[in-house]
Amino acid sequence: MQEDDNQIIVPPSFTALFADARGRLRESADVVRQHYELCEDLASHLVAHAQTLYHVQAPSEAEILRRIHAGLCTTESGVSRLEATWVVRRLAELLVWPCPLLTPETDPSSAC
Repeated sequence: MQEDDNQIIVPPSFTALFADARGRLRESADVVRQHYELCEDLASHLVAHAQTLYHVQAPSEAEILRRIHAGLCTTESGVSRLEATWVVRRLAELLVWPCPLLTPETDPSSAC
């Protein structure tokens, strides 16, 4: 998804969060783009946090990602459960860690 006046390309994996069964967006392109920018920034900012947790607490990579996901799935996080799952998948990608099975109540099939 890209418009002529905006150079941000929203990946299909994110656009799908806002699409209906026919693939049509349920929100405007601007709203989707704003959510994408927020989620991409959040994933990028969480890289250092996840690395610190890994070196300080030494749980597994999967456990760190599950804990971050659980935190993002709360109403206080400011992102939807589907966005939380996308953020953690993107975080795993940025860290080059395998992504565990993430199961928010609204997306029970959200394996990476």
